[in-house]
Amino acid sequence: MKLRSALLATAMMALPIAAANAQVTGPYISLGAGVNIMQDEKVNSIGGVKSSNNLQTNLGAAGVVAGGWGFGNGLRAELEFDYRYNDLNKITGPGGGSINGNEQKYGPMANVIYDFNGLTPWFTPYAGIGLGWQFIPLKVTAGGASTTKTSGNVAAQAILGAAMPIPAVAGLSLTAEYRFLAVAGERNYSGVRLGDDFNHSVLIGLRYEFGAPAPAAAPMPVADMGAKTFLVFFDWNKADLTARSQAIVRDAATYSTHTQYTRIDVDGNADTSGTPQYNVGLSERRARVVAGELVRDGVPQSAISMHAYGDTKLLVPTGPGVREPQNRRVEIVFH
Repeated sequence: MKLRSALLATAMMALPIAAANAQVTGPYISLGAGVNIMQDEKVNSIGGVKSSNNLQTNLGAAGVVAGGWGFGNGLRAELEFDYRYNDLNKITGPGGGSINGNEQKYGPMANVIYDFNGLTPWFTPYAGIGLGWQFIPLKVTAGGASTTKTSGNVAAQAILGAAMPIPAVAGLSLTAEYRFLAVAGERNYSGVRLGDDFNHSVLIGLRYEFGAPAPAAAPMPVADMGAKTFLVFFDWNKADLTARSQAIVRDAATYSTHTQYTRIDVDGNADTSGTPQYNVGLSERRARVVAGELVRDGVPQSAISMHAYGDTKLLVPTGPGVREPQNRRVEIVFH
């Protein structure tokens, strides 16, 4: 029992780490808001006359709302709708008057994102790319009159971010992101042709995963009531015994010949990387393999009681989709 107690103590210390490394599985929604920095935009031509001017803007605002699906292996796919706004720097017109206005951008984007689980114990970094379309209204005010024209083009973006789980609410994470959005090609605003549109956005937001289980509670200390336990560990998604595992089962069989017991429990377990239904079947196969090996090593089959717990009795508490070696085990318990 000393080994089991030590593993349980390790599990309790690892609880915050496991929560931070849980992978996104199933549907989620996210939103973010922050600032947008727009690079100077080239004015290619005005009325067919080539121009060397640049369109300059002030610090603006940005917002994003998205819905997506996590595949449980670090990969996510999502659809977003974004909005960006920047005021134009005041421009002095040819007659000495000032020209003001703003540029907006909004539209749908399809993103593919990968979460780098397990790199840090406190948050999960991620990176992604996106492709879509941006509608770009340009408003110009001069001499008291305002004109708004809308154009648009294909857009692409790169995403770098990090998500930190909020323990108080299952499935809720705080996010921080940097996004680079590029609108490619030329756009025509009634004879004024503008070039590529490059944007740098910094966003703070929230992400909510539907159906995420509450963080597993730390296991209660297990009192040693005289039971002897042998732990047999398995490779990921495997139910066959390694040479080391066979040696542990032989040790358990040998122990049975030198002690008095009323029954032997063979308890199969799995980590959370599969579905609950699959994990029950996998843990049952593991229990059957160990029980069969015990019988071959001389233990009476009538003394063995098998159980398949799936991912419901985690030695190291984790969230869904986590490959935890210490949870892939069979416990041989002598009572």
